[in-house]
Amino acid sequence: MAGTKIKICGLRRIQDIEYANMLMPDYIGFILAEGFMRSITAEDAEEFAGKLDSRIKRVGVFAGQPEETVAEYVNSGIIQYVQLHGGEDNAYICRLRQLTKKGCNIIKAIRVKDAEDIEEASLYKSDYLLLDAYSGVQAGGNGITFDWTLVKNIDKPFFLAGGISAGNARKAVEIAKPYAVDASSSMETDGFKDFNKMKQFVDAVRSL
Repeated sequence: MAGTKIKICGLRRIQDIEYANMLMPDYIGFILAEGFMRSITAEDAEEFAGKLDSRIKRVGVFAGQPEETVAEYVNSGIIQYVQLHGGEDNAYICRLRQLTKKGCNIIKAIRVKDAEDIEEASLYKSDYLLLDAYSGVQAGGNGITFDWTLVKNIDKPFFLAGGISAGNARKAVEIAKPYAVDASSSMETDGFKDFNKMKQFVDAVRSL
């Protein structure tokens, strides 16, 4: 689908920022929830944000942190979008909007096992959804896909995540028709971002 946006998540080194600046994805993600393999500190996020090309939108990924903590990242300008990967409900989302000075763009991540999960996703008052594969390991970044044919009748733009790479990006976009595709672990070699894999992914999506 022409114009499909690109998000690369889990940047955690200066080299990753340099790669992003060369490839210019539409979005990048900083993991600001604790306890994940790609988690970074607030200090790292601030440094990386300062070195990232300003045309690339910065997404902070959170899971269960207090609304006040998340709002601080937005109000400080470190991030522009909030991606929620925990059990946050609509009350949380509304409270978060109230705490941010200029409002914020909110992405609610849904771990998809079946069609019912996608139907329930439409109830969230977020600006975007992120549909990821369910895994019993951790929320996101597991490199596994789900059945993209389950994606139907979604009334807001959504990011499609879960095992998407240069090799299957075309199929994913043709079946699910997402607003954006989101990749993390498939962009890595030995646990770190790989420029060649990132470039192949970006080139594949932009060729659609």
